Amino acid sequence: MSRLLVEADGGSRGNPGPAGYGAVVRDSQNGRVLAEVAEGIETATNNVAEYQGLIAGLAAAAEIDPDAHIEARLDSKLVVEQMSGRWKIKHPDMRPLAQRARDLAASFASVGYTWVPRAKNEHADRLANEAMDAAAEGRPVRLAPRETDGPDDASPPPTGSMPENADAGADPASTGWGAPDTAPTRVLLLRHGETSLSVERRFAGAGDIELTETGHAQARAAARRLVGGGIDTIVSSPLRRARDTAEHVARELSLDVLLDEGFREVDFGEWEGKTFAEVRRENPDAVERWLADPAVAPPGGESFAEAARRVSEAQDKLLARNRGQTVLIVSHVTPIKTMLRTAMLAPPHALYRMHLDVGCLSEIDCFSDGPMVVRSMNDTAHLA
Repeated sequence: MSRLLVEADGGSRGNPGPAGYGAVVRDSQNGRVLAEVAEGIETATNNVAEYQGLIAGLAAAAEIDPDAHIEARLDSKLVVEQMSGRWKIKHPDMRPLAQRARDLAASFASVGYTWVPRAKNEHADRLANEAMDAAAEGRPVRLAPRETDGPDDASPPPTGSMPENADAGADPASTGWGAPDTAPTRVLLLRHGETSLSVERRFAGAGDIELTETGHAQARAAARRLVGGGIDTIVSSPLRRARDTAEHVARELSLDVLLDEGFREVDFGEWEGKTFAEVRRENPDAVERWLADPAVAPPGGESFAEAARRVSEAQDKLLARNRGQTVLIVSHVTPIKTMLRTAMLAPPHALYRMHLDVGCLSEIDCFSDGPMVVRSMNDTAHLA
């Protein structure tokens, strides 16, 4: 009876948006790739795409050996925990997908589920990103030709033992963690330039506010500062103030700007455009609840906890696509504070203890085995 490894991933550009999934089936003994699957989805959420990737991987494994022992490795903690029975499936869209995966799993001798960091799920992640590109461009997925009579040189054989039954816990050796990188992914964080609301210290969230003339000058100064910094990719929040800041840098460096909804500012709802004093005067109880608990959202808005999940997911996907490179993210106060806080393993309330000026730069080194190191924060030397 054979033992197979299923690696699966999925994602969405927009959540929901153009989506796709990828899956790889390997021989667990030598790591040889036995099957690859990738498909675009016109519109879906990240979680739907991740479940679809698992389903496709299990279906491909069933065609190879329906009686095999299977280890399914995913970088989605949600899917792993739900399929392992440790988390409840509350969202109605997830239940039929989870049941389909269970039905497929029932035909095998055993299926175990293991979480791995995204950097250790590169093959499936690459397939999923190709599928997302195809969905966004309205074309079929085009997979590169693959040698089928030898081991996959780009991906070493998996380590660790296979679980003997579906309830077995993850073997520490099979979690995918490796030695630290010597060349981390370098992430530069640039807060957008000044706006009319930032001058008056008003809540500026989902509103599409433009830069002031001073804000444009700050963006140009940041662009000059970043020349020679070895930047490979520029990613920006789609909101105008961040996008325009990013364009100043892009022109200086002759690069394109990629927009990512995950890095937009938190939505302040009914507080948008108001000062802190104004909202406290109008609804002091709501303000106190918001300050006391990051899971509490402003009326009609988004909580810091919700924003943190969105930002972390976008950051994970960006790091997986640009491993070992230097990436500039042009964003806003909350997403940048969230990334800095996460890198320092600081609690959620640390957001209230940070200050970021408009046009400031921060820097994080991100290692593929998990650790992050903050190298600088709120650097405004270029604005002097």
